[in-house]
Amino acid sequence: MKQVFGLIFAALIGPAQAADTAELGRPPALETAAQPSQSMLGMLKEIETLKAEVAKLRGLTEVQAHQLDTLDKRQTDLYTDLDQRLSELAKAAKAAPVVAPVAPPGTVATPAADTQAETAAYEAALKLFREDDYKGAIADFKAFLKTWPDSALAPNAQYWIGYAYYGLKDYKTSLAHQQKLVVAYPASNKVPDAMLNIATNQVALNKLPAARKTLEQLIAKYPGTPAATQASKRLAALK
Repeated sequence: MKQVFGLIFAALIGPAQAADTAELGRPPALETAAQPSQSMLGMLKEIETLKAEVAKLRGLTEVQAHQLDTLDKRQTDLYTDLDQRLSELAKAAKAAPVVAPVAPPGTVATPAADTQAETAAYEAALKLFREDDYKGAIADFKAFLKTWPDSALAPNAQYWIGYAYYGLKDYKTSLAHQQKLVVAYPASNKVPDAMLNIATNQVALNKLPAARKTLEQLIAKYPGTPAATQASKRLAALK
């Protein structure tokens, strides 16, 4: 009888043990195969997170660098323009007569008086630009060009119109006005600055190949100028 019960018990227990063995045997193998995938996915997620953080930091750095370049460029422009105006005033003073007669009412203005009005109008427009009144500066500089189209300060006025549009973030119009300066006043000392501003607008308009070409032309045509120095820095940042 005991042997019979033993055989029955063995028959019942055997399959169960085999099943348990199978169940215990397979999962570890599956888990072992799955563990590397889970670990790899975790590492990939961490890498992507780090990449995103690096990209964000790089973007902030580029923005700050551009802001510094812009501030430096604006300061350079103001000093350059001041030197130009002082030079033009000195020339006008030499050309003007020592004693200018007082014209009676209704007569045509003398050249000396016209020069003074010209200089005053230019300085008034430049003052608006310095105060960040870009719309007012654009209107006054355009009026200046209409009144004195042949003025020695005409290229400067054209340049500040373009720069004022840049201040208004109207990059397309700013680009057009700076290009107009380069074409209309090719001998002006404002051409290098205008070309630098052209490249700046091209970057803002996401025309990077055109911006690189403009900077390369500026460096080649006007080496040693402050604008060429700035162009070299910006060209290195774009590569």
